[in-house]
Amino acid sequence: MTKKFETKVLHSVKKQKGQIKSKVSPIYQTSAFAFDDLDELEGFYQGEGNYLYSRVSNPNTDELASAVAALEGAPAGVASSSGMSAILAGILCVAKTGDHVLAADDLYGGSYHLLKEELNDLGISTTFVSFSNPQEMENAIQENTKLLYTESVTNPLLRVEDLDGIVKFAKNHNLYTLVDNTFATPYHCKPYTLGVDLVVHSATKYIGGHSDITAGVLVGKENLIAKAKSKVVNFGANVSPFEAWLTSRGLKTLALRMKAQSFNAKGLAEALSLNKHVEKVYYPFEQASEGFGAMVSIVLHKNIDVNQFFKALSWVKIVPTLAGVETTVSHPLTTSHRALPQEVCESLGITKQLVRISVGIEHLDDITDEFESAIEQAKL
Repeated sequence: MTKKFETKVLHSVKKQKGQIKSKVSPIYQTSAFAFDDLDELEGFYQGEGNYLYSRVSNPNTDELASAVAALEGAPAGVASSSGMSAILAGILCVAKTGDHVLAADDLYGGSYHLLKEELNDLGISTTFVSFSNPQEMENAIQENTKLLYTESVTNPLLRVEDLDGIVKFAKNHNLYTLVDNTFATPYHCKPYTLGVDLVVHSATKYIGGHSDITAGVLVGKENLIAKAKSKVVNFGANVSPFEAWLTSRGLKTLALRMKAQSFNAKGLAEALSLNKHVEKVYYPFEQASEGFGAMVSIVLHKNIDVNQFFKALSWVKIVPTLAGVETTVSHPLTTSHRALPQEVCESLGITKQLVRISVGIEHLDDITDEFESAIEQAKL
């Protein structure tokens, strides 16, 4: 029987066998695993055993990877130390020195920097174009282009990617596709089921959900994940067993959290769109009646002192991340996207007046009142 999302997110782990049957998975907080003799040790290298050394594999990291892969509808996954290391592993499993990547120009700032600076130093070049403009994409294709990279919902302007169009474009040019699904999560969107080759998550965000871990997960085709896992292992980008265990625990409430947070985000976006001191609201209203994701970005009117706005927030914290159960805010221009050239930020609309809101599970009325009050107090 096919399980619904709310059931699958809780029951992705098979029942345990053996004498001790813990209701929840134990934490295998060990750097290495023991063997009875050399024959058993040799058996590991012949594929007869699962675990040798936690940098290579561990039951907790495998559980996290398998659970996210199952929710995404993908056959395989690998967990890593962060979203950035998962993105790196995903790119390097299909691209090498001399290859070219075509990337959306409105990506998360850390991803932009990785592609433009770090990978460029390794001989992998990237062209950033508007993925809303097929002709721009077409013009940017090179003979050595290997990969299309984008986000299902972009950070911080919340553009919903046309994944069907991306997959079709990639197939026409014989390219791999890598999509960051952090903002939407598999609760709202499953890029792999639409034909995307690799899907990545900063599990630090909604997968973990409680702002107390740092982890990443990459899922996709088995042959590609095998290559990506080799990168994770050999670059030492593995996530610790305890971190993976905490992330798996947080994952169990993903459906409940996303339902509540998306509802609140849509409500807040609707309320702020009526505020005369808010110049623009970024939220994918048209995607679903119940809300599509828990992120809202707003552009405050020029008559609002942005710094005073942040100071006026009473219980909403200013943090450079997102997706916890508590509502938080960030300032993309000076945090997540500060590494982008000024002209790039200006062309995208990432300005001083842009505020990114990660909406939590508090009561919607309290969230709305908090932001309306802060805006009122920040008027010049």
